[in-house]
Amino acid sequence: MLDKLEAIYSRYQEIEQQMNDPQVTADMKRFVKLSKDYKDLQPVVKAYHDYKNLLDTIAECKELLNTEKDEELREMAKTELVECNERRDKMEEEIRIMLIPEDPTDSKNAVVEIRGGTGGDEACIFAGDLFRMYSRYCEKKHWKIDIVDFNEGTAGGYKDITFNVTGEKVYGMLKYESGVHRVQRVPATETQGRVHTSAAGVVVLPEAEELDVELNMSDVKKETFCASGPGGQCVNTTYSAVRLTHIPTGIVVSMQDQKSQIKNMEKAIAILRTRLYEREYNKYMEELSSKRKTMVATGDRSEKVRTYNYPQSRVTDHRIGYTMYNLPAFMDGDIEELIDALQLAENAEKLKESLG
Repeated sequence: MLDKLEAIYSRYQEIEQQMNDPQVTADMKRFVKLSKDYKDLQPVVKAYHDYKNLLDTIAECKELLNTEKDEELREMAKTELVECNERRDKMEEEIRIMLIPEDPTDSKNAVVEIRGGTGGDEACIFAGDLFRMYSRYCEKKHWKIDIVDFNEGTAGGYKDITFNVTGEKVYGMLKYESGVHRVQRVPATETQGRVHTSAAGVVVLPEAEELDVELNMSDVKKETFCASGPGGQCVNTTYSAVRLTHIPTGIVVSMQDQKSQIKNMEKAIAILRTRLYEREYNKYMEELSSKRKTMVATGDRSEKVRTYNYPQSRVTDHRIGYTMYNLPAFMDGDIEELIDALQLAENAEKLKESLG
């Protein structure tokens, strides 16, 4: 373990030197990448120094026990040695988890889609409730939400809604939300007071950057049309809405939420890039899921991941068998505890994998 930590520390020092090189600072892309790597390594470097200091203290205590004749000093050294050994075991466990390679996509922003599933109007209302839950969670994390597209349900909520989330390590936290979310409750439209079961599908994708996907615009068919819906007179008279068709894959993206055709085009290209990235990313996740048993983040849209039971005020995550009885707070965005539990389960799986 010490060898691994020393290698990381050497890399950290190497990055530090490169960041002070004028040639590197002149290359903004390279400098940004190095800055990110430097920041990511800081917690591990701190752990390395703490661990090294602890090992030095253990060596000193052992040396004292071998050479010291004073019983009082020997007793103090024994007590400290026991405490240090306990701290070492705990610290080594924490470092092992820190040394698990991070999914490179975890630090990315995310694109989230919520779609009302089985259950008609009630499914759309639930999709709206999920959007509010994620909005409140993002507020608490100081992440920015940007709504890309939505279709409202006839009785409230959304038939579907797509939004971008920007912030620090967004995808690494939200990726666990992909899958089918099921709700059990008495709908507002139910006169007999019977509990109904409805569902909404959530898809979370890492936002693709230009470096991730090579999008050849000669492969893209562009169309413009008049936007529909609210937005004033100009909406139906100017060709501000954009539709892009990626000919090799058949992927179609429409965008009409901005009054400017240029802005709609920029957003549509970003979403098309993400859709193309999703295809490659799903192949990677399928390969990974064949190795990992619990696979809490397969991105499988059809997998039932969670049940929200209103009569019992219960939330159950089926992937790890985790149940909480604080549904109102959960729906108000207090979902961090469950995300932490899912991260812990995935780290345990990764640790098992790395130990072979």
